[in-house]
Amino acid sequence: MVSPKRDLATREAAVDRMVQRQQHRGPDDRGVHSNGSATLGMCRLAIIDLANGHQPMLSPDGRFTLVFNGAIYNYRELQTDLALSGWNFRTKCDTEVLLAAYALYGAACLKRLRGMFAFAVWDAREQNLFAARDPLGIKPLYYARLPDAGVVLASELNALLASGAVPREIDPTSVGEYLAWFSVPSPRTLYRGIANLPPGHSLTVDAAGRVRTSQWWQLPAPIQPGRIATNYHDFVSGLRYQLEDSIRAHRVADVPVGAFLSGGMDSTAVVGLMARSGATKLKTFSLVFGEAGFSEQASARLAAQAFGTEHHEELITGARVAADLPHLLASFDQPTGDGINTYYASQTARRGGVTVALSGLGGDELFGGYPSFRDLPRLQRLLPFWRRLPGGLRRTVVAQLRERPGTRARKLADFLAHARDLHELASLQRRVLPETARLALLAPEARAQAERLGPNHPMLEDFAFELIGADAFQIISAWELRTYMADVLLRDSDVFSMAHSLELRVPFVDRQLLEWLWPQQSYFKYDPARSKRALADATADLVPAAIRHRRKQGFTLPFALWMLAELRPFLDETFSTASLGACPWLQAAEVQQMWANYKTGRDTRAWSRVWTLAVLIAFANRRAP
Repeated sequence: MVSPKRDLATREAAVDRMVQRQQHRGPDDRGVHSNGSATLGMCRLAIIDLANGHQPMLSPDGRFTLVFNGAIYNYRELQTDLALSGWNFRTKCDTEVLLAAYALYGAACLKRLRGMFAFAVWDAREQNLFAARDPLGIKPLYYARLPDAGVVLASELNALLASGAVPREIDPTSVGEYLAWFSVPSPRTLYRGIANLPPGHSLTVDAAGRVRTSQWWQLPAPIQPGRIATNYHDFVSGLRYQLEDSIRAHRVADVPVGAFLSGGMDSTAVVGLMARSGATKLKTFSLVFGEAGFSEQASARLAAQAFGTEHHEELITGARVAADLPHLLASFDQPTGDGINTYYASQTARRGGVTVALSGLGGDELFGGYPSFRDLPRLQRLLPFWRRLPGGLRRTVVAQLRERPGTRARKLADFLAHARDLHELASLQRRVLPETARLALLAPEARAQAERLGPNHPMLEDFAFELIGADAFQIISAWELRTYMADVLLRDSDVFSMAHSLELRVPFVDRQLLEWLWPQQSYFKYDPARSKRALADATADLVPAAIRHRRKQGFTLPFALWMLAELRPFLDETFSTASLGACPWLQAAEVQQMWANYKTGRDTRAWSRVWTLAVLIAFANRRAP
């Protein structure tokens, strides 16, 4: 907290409450330090140099104070360079390396860092604060401007609320965005007055308490002559080198490191590369289900056997999820329609004896694993013909599609009604609710805001300008990376892994790997006839052929079944009139009708829409954190 108008005792009491609220993120150590108008607090999960690394960490001259969440994977190389520049290291931890890098290079140190991070540095001489977030948004950083000047920052929204310095007021505009995207896109959050610092951005607070943000990292130039492989063989060889390099970097730790192993291509490649890099007694973890068609147990076991891992399976049932819902909701930072799988996988890994786990998250975004890579270019080619049709005919077709049962027809209706090019198609791709259904669920104030903002993603124009010159594959990849991955997958992965004091690392979400891969020929990276061909070929000597050639199976919990069985009492209560009384931004009758339709089986594929709405309502009824 930085506040030139709040006294020391008030600041320290607020920061102490914040640290206490997120102690699950770091049960090994904690500390609070004040200087001038700043009070910084930290709870530490010890990963590197376990005996040292206490935070907040001060520079030897006392000028800089650092709090840091994450891991700097190239800290050893940086330490060598910084020592040659005159820094006398007292520890062997990445925290001091980051402190030294900032002290010597200032904000320019960001370009030297390889890792996942959110950190803040207080400069006692200049009486200002600098904070930054990693390029792709692996680690979160939330902040709120204080009404009497200054700012309060935290790794979790629940910690910000615990400070007592910001109100717990749900923003109706954010509710509309949540119903569209499964989450609230940065920089907005569910709460009025609290912002989510976007990936690759930094923040400064000056001596007067004024706050400014700026972008320090962007996606690479789409075309980079001299860095592109001239043939597929060289591309695959280069990709293999980059993957091995990323795995080596992400294994750096002084504690046991394991891996999530679902049995899909991405997680199997990660585990295979870990085994090849020298990981011994490797522990792997997967979730299994009793319901046919949902579990990837056979593939996970095949991979574990191939790599000789100590494999752990955890059976997840609807009854268990129903019993755990109070704990799950309490761990939520914001409502989400996703992430419960990460909660259980992380719980299993932590109980299985590891403090760090690697995940295959990011493989779909880099190697075209989603249907969007196939479907959106097809729609793009049809758009010019569609737009030339008479307006009345187009409106009739859209209206008919919206009346059809099923989610695919309604999504197509939104594409045809609102998209003019590939960027607009991509911005609509991750919509959860069709626009007409979303607007119908919102009360007048929230609906008016939603209509004003329109159906497209709020970052449409920014992304379109940043991606000038990009090809279709790069555009779709960028949208998947910067929206669904950043705002849903990475956010949920952080919240639910840290709920169990587990550090989850994502070697595909690596800046060095991405910057090498980005300008490569798209037909090397993606083959529509063969899912993730590039990744499969780069790891062909590791990943069993049965996994490399199997059809992609998305990881989905059996919610469609559980919601009509073990989870039904929770949902009946959640959609009750009493529960909806805490949600003035929703139209209660429309909400209840959606649940009634689901129970009668009119649209069973709509389970994710119903669940997303239920989580929002349950979240609004939570006791204050």
